[in-house]
Amino acid sequence: MRTAIYARYSSELQRDASIEDQVRLCKARIHAEKWVAVGIYTDHAMSGSIRMRPGYQKLLEDARAGTFDVVVAEALDRLSRDQEDIAALFKHLSFAGVTMVTLAEGEISELHVGLKGTMNALFLKDLAKKVRRGLEGRVRDGKSGGGLGYGYQAIRKLDERGELIRGDRRIDQFQAEIVRRIFREYVAGQSPRAIVRDLNAEGIRGPRSAFWTASTVHGNWQRGTGILNNELYIGRLVWNRQRFVIDPASGRRLGRPNPEKDWVIQEVPELRLVDDDLWAAAKARQRSHSDRVRHVKQGNHLNAAHRPRYLLSGLISCGSCGSAYSMIGNDRYGCSGHRNRGTCENRLAIRRDELEERALRGLKDKLLAPELMEEFIREFHEELDSKSRVAVSTYDTSRRELAETSRKIESILGAIEAGIYTPTTRDRLVELERRKAELEAFRPVPPSPRLHPKLSEVYREKVGRLVDALNEPNTRAEASQALRALIEVIRLSPTVENTGLSAELYGELAGIISLSRGIQPSRAGLDRPARLSLVAGARYQRYYPLFVARVPRTKP
Repeated sequence: MRTAIYARYSSELQRDASIEDQVRLCKARIHAEKWVAVGIYTDHAMSGSIRMRPGYQKLLEDARAGTFDVVVAEALDRLSRDQEDIAALFKHLSFAGVTMVTLAEGEISELHVGLKGTMNALFLKDLAKKVRRGLEGRVRDGKSGGGLGYGYQAIRKLDERGELIRGDRRIDQFQAEIVRRIFREYVAGQSPRAIVRDLNAEGIRGPRSAFWTASTVHGNWQRGTGILNNELYIGRLVWNRQRFVIDPASGRRLGRPNPEKDWVIQEVPELRLVDDDLWAAAKARQRSHSDRVRHVKQGNHLNAAHRPRYLLSGLISCGSCGSAYSMIGNDRYGCSGHRNRGTCENRLAIRRDELEERALRGLKDKLLAPELMEEFIREFHEELDSKSRVAVSTYDTSRRELAETSRKIESILGAIEAGIYTPTTRDRLVELERRKAELEAFRPVPPSPRLHPKLSEVYREKVGRLVDALNEPNTRAEASQALRALIEVIRLSPTVENTGLSAELYGELAGIISLSRGIQPSRAGLDRPARLSLVAGARYQRYYPLFVARVPRTKP
């Protein structure tokens, strides 16, 4: 029996030796059963309630591939503590013909899944309550309830039993001065982007030793995140502003705000970094900015947040650092890495109307070069014809086998009616019936779509109509969406002389073919995993038409 071992520990406070101990015990069981260990799957410091664990997902993938016959773990809760997930795991492994065996429960059955799954779910719920109770007690003692916070250092000391005392912290004087500097510069009128640009340029690292970003400074005032909203800087510890729930679809933790009556607030004057006047001035500027933003915003805010405002919004990236190019004024695109973090040296900008004009011209006139398109269509159809011949041959073979299997079944049934019956006859009949069902379910592969031999001409004509539709108020939104579906990305890079920007437009092949076949292209509707792109330098360049449009910029 080919056997896989799964081991996991859930807390960062535990050690890797826990994994080694679990593996050692599982190997002893495998040796006693005279099985063969073919793989070890592990997850370190990950909760059993999380489904998206690398080792766990790899275990499922290899089980479906038939890599092993048995999974051995120390206990069922090592595989999962979620009731729904453990039932799904049992179902998937059973379908793959894989048996689950644990050292604590033995061979796992439906009874174990129901009872232990419920027990594990209750254990997690009870554990969460105990953890929250302990954290609240620490907060009421003025200690950290989770997270250190920029400007502070953790105090490491032991109690009389030699155990680590958690939650104590002290002021980090260097970081504290950075915090006060941020508040002073913000009150003086500097924007968060300008502040973080200076900090990154001076080599000062932000929280978790990462680059500073504007969101690290301004954060979200409603949730108390960001440097400017951390009330600990005025000696007030606020805990339980939000709770976390697991999204059952993605397995990700999502923050949900708690009502203010559930907050726990504790005064800790010894941790104050910012005086009341500076804090009040920063809050006043924040309120002023929020009022202006609310006054400017009009219409449906939800739609505005999801629909691109301009034709090329979200499709432009910096060729130097990979950051997005975003609007830096009313009519200019600039590198977000340079503007928001100061981590990119590309400070060149380009007018929105100029980039849109040249991109549309390139889409219409240069994207599908006729000579390259002819070669692509020829290779594409040759590949389709080859696959079609194989599919037809496979279908014909299955039809012949179905007829032969039906004949054998009739023969065996005739023998049974004549009184000839043995256990071997029964097993053979069951096998033939199963094979007959498989063959009857086999369907011929539908013919693959063919490409129009004049694809480039058809495409150019339809793009021209879309460009014209951009000028019509009634069709502008629909035309914009269709044109965006033809573009994968536009990369803007400084020229060698650093006197302007060159632009490379990479076409979206799926959108192009959809448009050329008379289907309205849509980014949301494209099959992303099967997408084929027109990328410079790719090994498929011989088959996929390439377009690189250069947009010159004579002035920075």
